Amino acid sequence: MNAVVIADIVGSRKLADRAHAQREIDQALARVSSALPGAPSPLRPVVGDELQGIYPGLSTALAATLLLRLTLPEGLDCRFGIGVGDIEEIPSSGGPLSEGPAWWAARAAIDQVEVLARRTMPDARTAVAAAEGSPAEVAEAVRLAAAVAFARDGLIAQMGDRARRLAYGRCLGATQDELAAQEGITQSAVSQMLAASGAPALVESYRVLTA
Repeated sequence: MNAVVIADIVGSRKLADRAHAQREIDQALARVSSALPGAPSPLRPVVGDELQGIYPGLSTALAATLLLRLTLPEGLDCRFGIGVGDIEEIPSSGGPLSEGPAWWAARAAIDQVEVLARRTMPDARTAVAAAEGSPAEVAEAVRLAAAVAFARDGLIAQMGDRARRLAYGRCLGATQDELAAQEGITQSAVSQMLAASGAPALVESYRVLTA
């Protein structure tokens, strides 16, 4: 069953240079699409500060949103609503429009994460919802994914820019020596920073999602 993602840029109206921020986001989206090819319609900007995408399953959607958060530069972040369910195509003079229960669930999910971030979970960035009437096994998988996403958000929020870059590199299979060369630090420093930031949990999570 497809998973759709609706995303927006956190604090987009307060960015000093919105055009520069969009270029950074576009570059990050291209890196994620290259790392996870095969999505029917990977995340892309649609209007204003909103992005939308369609992925072949919940695991891939979770992997893509993880990579995007890790690869965005410091000061830029997105929030995500992931919806799992059916997708419909509505004929239109401008080409088919993607619509249906998965999209409605994704919209409900991003509304949920915005409320959580304002009230009880300032670090919340990702919510997952199943379409109304989904089979019990789908609903259960979505509940588990939502719980993991909330914990993941808290971990990423505590990571600095370099720790996120290192975690991103490890997700994509870079060795600690290679990362050390890129960062201009020692392999020992890379190892210590990965361990201290909790990055290994994210790397293993990504491995499981993409296995």
